[in-house]
Amino acid sequence: MNAPVREFKNHDLTEDFSRPGVRFEKRPATTPDGNAVAGLYNAWITLDNPGQYNSYTTDMVKGTILAFRAATDARDVNCVVFTGAGDKAFCTGGNTKEYAEYYAGHPQEYRQYMRLFNDMVSAILGCDKPVICRVNGMRIGGGQEIGMACDFSVAQDLARFGQAGPKHGSAPIGGATDFLPLMAGSERAMAACVLCEPFSAHKAYWMGVLTDVVPALKVDGEFVANPLVETQRMVDAYGRFAFGEPKTGAALKEGKALLARGSVDLALLDARVDELCAKMLLTFPDCMTKTLEELRKPKLESWNRNKEDSRAWLALNMMTEGRAGFTAFNDGPKDNREIDFVLLRQKLAAGESWVGPLHDSVQPKPKTGG
Repeated sequence: MNAPVREFKNHDLTEDFSRPGVRFEKRPATTPDGNAVAGLYNAWITLDNPGQYNSYTTDMVKGTILAFRAATDARDVNCVVFTGAGDKAFCTGGNTKEYAEYYAGHPQEYRQYMRLFNDMVSAILGCDKPVICRVNGMRIGGGQEIGMACDFSVAQDLARFGQAGPKHGSAPIGGATDFLPLMAGSERAMAACVLCEPFSAHKAYWMGVLTDVVPALKVDGEFVANPLVETQRMVDAYGRFAFGEPKTGAALKEGKALLARGSVDLALLDARVDELCAKMLLTFPDCMTKTLEELRKPKLESWNRNKEDSRAWLALNMMTEGRAGFTAFNDGPKDNREIDFVLLRQKLAAGESWVGPLHDSVQPKPKTGG
């Protein structure tokens, strides 16, 4: 006698979880030999704002939260793949246009926004399915933070990584100061978060921030490693370990010429992501979820300990350095989007108040020739 068909309860928060700038789709799950499995899927959540390097707007943050909740509730979903549209960027963080034109100078509003951001990070960390960040391009600022909240990260090797906070009027306390020390060690985390110098996918792999890195540049029908960075383990002229560091001089010139000849192809990235998903298909689902929950605990403990204090500080910072930094990035000349840091420090040292002309005086000016 056949068992009766079970009528499932609906645990979704809303019937329509779609929001502008976020795509949710189910793609057939496959076994390691590439065969599609009937009735099982991998959920792809895509940040779809390529014109602004997939920076997330308020609506996109809402859409990401709801998409992860939908993926968690979907009984037929094996893994979640979190990625961005195109091949330029996974995500470059919060939408600076929205920050500068709406949130700057309005701490109460930004505090509400940061509640949504906190919920987005928590939705990733709390997903019942393994989450793979498919790093299709730049992963910078808040994009790096939501990427590090994922369980696995696989990158194409032209991608760049890094934080932008202290250079643009913020602090990387939306996850970077919680996750990077755990993943890369305190010294490397200090350099990444304080200096805000971008680093290559190869260096990110060496640091322990990535599960894997694959070539994306195709020249004359063959994949080649990023020609702009050192991809062999070596030391430079100063005796420093140079793996993943930018090339210089003639080597850099040759690399740029090779880059110009080629085209970006993400086939190897997709193949590696599919391989990871297929391997996790062949596990007990509840044992997998429990393993994820235990391995996420160091991230969660740090994140939950700090997120509310960080939200309050970031909101108040929108009255001072946040306002100045995001305005400069949004309104400054294309080749000069940072404030005059020296002048700011001089004015603060002289006792000048943020309430007054200080903000306008440190904004970037068009560079003059000569």
